[in-house]
Amino acid sequence: MKVLGKLYVQVLIGVSLGIALGVFWPEVGVDLKPLGDAFIKLIKMVFAPIIFATVVLGIAKMENMKELGRVGARALIYFEVLSTFALVLGLVVVNLAQPGVGMNVDPATLDTKSIASYTSAAAAGSGSFTDFLLHIIPASVTDAFAKNEILPILLFSTLLGIALAHLGERGKPVVDVLESFSHGMFHIVGMVMRVAPLAACGAMAFTVGKYGLGSIVSLGKLMATMYITCFLFVVIVLGFVARLSGFSLWKFLKYLKEELFTVLGTSSSESVVPQLMGKLEKAGVSKPVVGLVIPSGLTFNPDGQCIYYTMAAIFIAQATNTPLSLTDQLIVLGVLLLTSKGSAGVTGSGFITLAATLASLGSIPVAGMVLLLGVDRFMSEARAITNTIGNAVGTLAIAKWVGALDSAKLNRVLDGQPEAESHRAEAAPALHNNQTVTPATTASGA
Repeated sequence: MKVLGKLYVQVLIGVSLGIALGVFWPEVGVDLKPLGDAFIKLIKMVFAPIIFATVVLGIAKMENMKELGRVGARALIYFEVLSTFALVLGLVVVNLAQPGVGMNVDPATLDTKSIASYTSAAAAGSGSFTDFLLHIIPASVTDAFAKNEILPILLFSTLLGIALAHLGERGKPVVDVLESFSHGMFHIVGMVMRVAPLAACGAMAFTVGKYGLGSIVSLGKLMATMYITCFLFVVIVLGFVARLSGFSLWKFLKYLKEELFTVLGTSSSESVVPQLMGKLEKAGVSKPVVGLVIPSGLTFNPDGQCIYYTMAAIFIAQATNTPLSLTDQLIVLGVLLLTSKGSAGVTGSGFITLAATLASLGSIPVAGMVLLLGVDRFMSEARAITNTIGNAVGTLAIAKWVGALDSAKLNRVLDGQPEAESHRAEAAPALHNNQTVTPATTASGA
């Protein structure tokens, strides 16, 4: 049947088989643990180069922001504020709901030699704040990649991205190579995700076989908490932004219903970028602003991903009885403010970035991510939809902020009214302060 070819359904079947094995043959379920471990190793294999490529490309292409001046600056401010809100909301809700409390998972039973060696480098760098800062600077770039040390890789990626942005056309060949490299890496992720059903089966069988059915209740609670938190973020935070920007969030979501259903089916916010840009232009947003904010928002404004990161990290700490003080949680928040900007709108990238973040912290066991394998794929839908809505609302808000939004046209479109009688194209208002948008700017922004 066609439906069986969908990864979503295959993961569901794998999870169901894993639960059955864990309940009826717990010894067999425990023995299937290597399936989850192998998947973790495959993910670890690619996340350093992926984060390197996405961060470098994201910053290198910000020459468009220089062309649009204050539009780019305000977009970055908006992205940072909203993604911080998302991170904090996830942190607050997971502490209130405490979905992982009571699982009592012993981290030692999850560790393997490879995972232990992987986390040792990050743990070795912990100490005083000065040691932490010095550890961010790699002894060499190749050493950071060899040890999968994400914070040093982030530092190098940021510096390289800034350098390429300053080089302009001279740096374009390197940017093009990195873009092809990034596509290749995500193609590998796509291949790795095909074995996710097998990994989910093994991970769920081990979890249930080792810790009993009570663990399923905790995972279900995590999923429910994730969806509720994303709903609250969209309704309260983005609803407030929409009201400030002068439009109805509900009408706007109805306008984007086709794109949202596509995201629901693909679990990827990247799958609707062209359609989303076209609809926002039709709704009265200046084309250069759309071309700038939507693509950059994929990397710098992943609201759904941010909610997931804090919730998943604290869930693992709760499940493994890892004590985290308020200071520890604020450090998690601070690190995620950096690593979340390496996200992309591709299925599986959230899992990669979370693994990288936990490895860089050293306090929360990376091996605990096997607990998430069975439900991560289902939470990715909430992440992708929240990312898409967040970027769409953000584009309207930024356009309104800089005077590049035709509010009258927006309201007509959201109300479902026909185009003007003359059918002539209605240009969005020009940017303020005599800022001119050239065709070249438009092309580069898209």
